[in-house]
Amino acid sequence: MELIIEQERASEFEAVEELIRQAFAGEELSDQTEHQLVKRLRNSKAYVTELSLTAKRSDDEVLGHILLTKAWIIDGENSCETLALAPVSVSPEHQGQGIGSALINASLKRAKQLGFSSVIVLGHPAYYPKFGFEPANRWNIRAPFDVPEEAFMAIELVPGALANVSGVVHYADEFSS
Repeated sequence: MELIIEQERASEFEAVEELIRQAFAGEELSDQTEHQLVKRLRNSKAYVTELSLTAKRSDDEVLGHILLTKAWIIDGENSCETLALAPVSVSPEHQGQGIGSALINASLKRAKQLGFSSVIVLGHPAYYPKFGFEPANRWNIRAPFDVPEEAFMAIELVPGALANVSGVVHYADEFSS
């Protein structure tokens, strides 16, 4: 069956939150609150409606979800808008079928179409490079908390977008609520 990736609908919010809860239930490094984070982000200034995407088959059951929200790279008085990829979720029974990859590729493409020039992610260093992510320290971009350098990554959606950018990433306040 073909995978359909489209903008999340308000009528799907509860189903998406349950999917996220299930997707992270067995994750060792999760605090099990990713579904609550998504709920908070939907009501934030960082939320970009067009970058909250679901993956379904033709039966309309939501199998996966991805969210990109606005973040900022700040160095003193200089600030540069970017996007934060967090979280990407696939229902446990559908993991390993390429749904997460399809969501990531679709979200990066849509973000570029919307005029965004870069995305940052905190994730598995063996997984995200296949989409073009590189360690953010390549551009002297740092996380606002202690993380392994190889797990904090960025991608330029527009070549050279991060060439003159450096600093610390500032996520939406909802990330720390």
